[in-house]
Amino acid sequence: MASLTTFFRSKNFSFWFWVLFAYVVAALIWWFISLEKQNIEMTGLRKERLDPSHPAYMMRLQEIDEEKSRNTTKYLSEGITFLILIIIGAVIVFRSVRKQMSYVAMQRNFMMAVTHELKTPIATTRLSLETLKHRQLDKEKQQRVIDNALSETTRLDVLTNNILLASQIEEKGFIQQSVHFSLSDLLKTITEDYRHRFSRRIIDEKIEPEIWIRGDERMIQIALNNLIDNALKYSPDTAPVQLNLRTDTDRCRIEVIDQGEGVFDKEKKKIFRKFYRAGNEITRKTKGTGLGLYLTSKIIDHHQGSLFVKDHLPKGSVFVIELKKHVG
Repeated sequence: MASLTTFFRSKNFSFWFWVLFAYVVAALIWWFISLEKQNIEMTGLRKERLDPSHPAYMMRLQEIDEEKSRNTTKYLSEGITFLILIIIGAVIVFRSVRKQMSYVAMQRNFMMAVTHELKTPIATTRLSLETLKHRQLDKEKQQRVIDNALSETTRLDVLTNNILLASQIEEKGFIQQSVHFSLSDLLKTITEDYRHRFSRRIIDEKIEPEIWIRGDERMIQIALNNLIDNALKYSPDTAPVQLNLRTDTDRCRIEVIDQGEGVFDKEKKKIFRKFYRAGNEITRKTKGTGLGLYLTSKIIDHHQGSLFVKDHLPKGSVFVIELKKHVG
């Protein structure tokens, strides 16, 4: 089993798969040629056995030729049918195996990313605690070390929450609570929290007051955190991140705007898949697990909302969440 899995993962899989496919097609063609050759030989033998002096000789000759033609048509139609079925089956199998190989690769990359993401905050927090234990720091430096440790534990908490939530969604164990809450107040709280955690980053907001929705406040917070984390992660440290909240008739619209490298058009739907990470150089060099946007997408779906990304001119991306507004 292990050797078979290794074979499927190898670069030679495509080559040997299509070699086998070519062999099957060649065998099918040889089958047709053999049957047609046999058909011709049988026709010749039947003609030789006819008596030319018999009154029905010409009629029997015509019947033999017609039967030969019918057999040829039958062999050809059966061969074409088999060929079509073989092609369809080969394409389905090839795509399924390639998809599975891609999924396995994404899972492997996810495990590597999670391991790295877990080790970093743990190591940083441990270093901060050891510094506080072994050194006498003045109050300002001590507070800075404590803030750094708290920031890393928050990051660790977000990561573990994402992993647990992804597992719950995968196992159909996602439980959504529905309460009436102020989206305006939630977004303001989130903004202030990020300004405190990332004091060197510029985070601007335009939030309309008194916008209320019905849903799971904790899940919406996780969704918004993932989008803001994404914006901060993929945009330059000096570039601002803009958060907008406005209302339009019976729906409200949240925009998280960054000035990063943007998302290619061909990847604007793929980035919401589980474990998927865009294939550009900036993404590969940036930390991440490929879960954030997937979870955000699932959470918004559970709230009967919509999530999409569009270009921000002249540079960057705009992630948009639209949810039904609730009054009362």
